[in-house]
Amino acid sequence: MDKQLSQLKDEYHNTSIPKELEQVVQKAIEDGKKKQQRSRLMMGRKIVATAAAAVVLLIGGINVSPTMASVIADVPGMKTIVQVLTFRDYQYDDGWHQANIEVPAISGLEESGLGQALNQKYLEENKKLYEDFMADVEEMKALGDGHMGVDSGYEIKTDNERLLAIGRYVVNTVGSSSTVFKYDTIDKVDQVLITLPSLFKDDSYVQVISDYIVNEMKAKMKADSNLIYWVVTDENKDEVNYFEPFTQIKPEQSFYINSDYKLVISFDKYEVGPGVMGMQEFVIPTEVIADRLVSDEYVRP
Repeated sequence: MDKQLSQLKDEYHNTSIPKELEQVVQKAIEDGKKKQQRSRLMMGRKIVATAAAAVVLLIGGINVSPTMASVIADVPGMKTIVQVLTFRDYQYDDGWHQANIEVPAISGLEESGLGQALNQKYLEENKKLYEDFMADVEEMKALGDGHMGVDSGYEIKTDNERLLAIGRYVVNTVGSSSTVFKYDTIDKVDQVLITLPSLFKDDSYVQVISDYIVNEMKAKMKADSNLIYWVVTDENKDEVNYFEPFTQIKPEQSFYINSDYKLVISFDKYEVGPGVMGMQEFVIPTEVIADRLVSDEYVRP
């Protein structure tokens, strides 16, 4: 067995994308099923332990996310296992320039091919991010150097029986910093990627959600004078030339569905306010958009 696991680990180092991950898990589960001399409970535990060990050795000591830890701990149910792992790290630090880039990988969505497609996208995007960073490092050195950094990783926003929402962030630092978040919300049961337009009957949701958010921004500023959003109010209408007012979300605005099955609209740093405001999220009450939803499958009262 040690020899087989060692071979699996060697195969990983020669693989550019993480599609072998689930093959190893499946093989470990099948091997465990053959050992039926023991009780069902012991068999279930051995299957999970074998699969987990194979995954850990395959990926050569990657960081296991809380998502995977909770799944492995959930014995003996072994429902459809959808996990998020740190597949690869890009690290660089020469004292002046720092890069810390974590590449996530999703397993358990192989039936539809969605997992492989997302993993390929994550790998390619982060590889390009690192290559662009290194090119900028060389350019800065040629110009006389300076400080620069990039930090990229992911957060699990939702993980329940039906939905997985993963947020991937990039923080660039050159003098000041900027933050960009991208979200993928996945139906784990039907293995489909949920888009914002797919939730609604037509594009009228854009204006409805926008009107709600604008009113929320105005209410928050009225309640707290330290908050600043780029929306036009009676107090700042004479200053509108100093900022581009927010009036409407994009049809493909960044979003995710939270664990309460509520729609959350997200804005990157500087998108709807000054940098000091950071990222902004607005939970949209379902009653505001209920009559425009295709169904209450994902967004619920």
